[in-house]
Amino acid sequence: MTELELPVIVVNFKVYAEVEGEGALRLAQECQAVADASGASLVACPPMVELSTIARAVRIPVFSQHVDALSSGSITGHVSPQSVRAAGARGTLINHSEHRMVLADIASTVRACRELGLVSIVCSESAESSVAVAAYGPDFVAVEPPELIGGDVSVTTADPAIVSRTVELVRATDPQVKVLCGAGVKNGKDVRTALGLGASGVLLASGVVKAKDVRAVLEDLVSGLKD
Repeated sequence: MTELELPVIVVNFKVYAEVEGEGALRLAQECQAVADASGASLVACPPMVELSTIARAVRIPVFSQHVDALSSGSITGHVSPQSVRAAGARGTLINHSEHRMVLADIASTVRACRELGLVSIVCSESAESSVAVAAYGPDFVAVEPPELIGGDVSVTTADPAIVSRTVELVRATDPQVKVLCGAGVKNGKDVRTALGLGASGVLLASGVVKAKDVRAVLEDLVSGLKD
């Protein structure tokens, strides 16, 4: 398994207007500044077109938002695991709710990432689907009920049982696989609750990217990592 400092906050920039062009760099630098000041573990997942730029600009781990189950070669428009590693990424999201993959492709992508030393975070929508992808041995499974993604209510409030059940079932499947939770996570209280439910961190997007005061939101989030 590939190591990543835990607990961790993974910020998915998605492709919001706020992170087009220089916006992605500004957000990544805010993540770096908060990580430096707090000692917290943060990961940035910038838009794909900014991946190499961000990876060169900050010291915190930078992850790709997606990779395809394909090797380098004649794959116009696709993204190979080899190419994101060459761009400076240290890991990748896989099977995000906005970019679903079939199980066979998830399995081969996780395997390719492992061989390349890339951290793999496989997203899932339920405890049961988390078990299915945990069987492939990714580094992390991130459970995100799709109906809560981008909303104002955190999964830790709306359905805390899905987090604890996912942790229980994934641990029984492969105790080396860690669980993250996402969907509606917005503040330090949500982070603290997620950790209390057994998660090793959180995956979030709009709560940071669309915040009026990004630094304040990040500082609040990392406060939830402390005992």
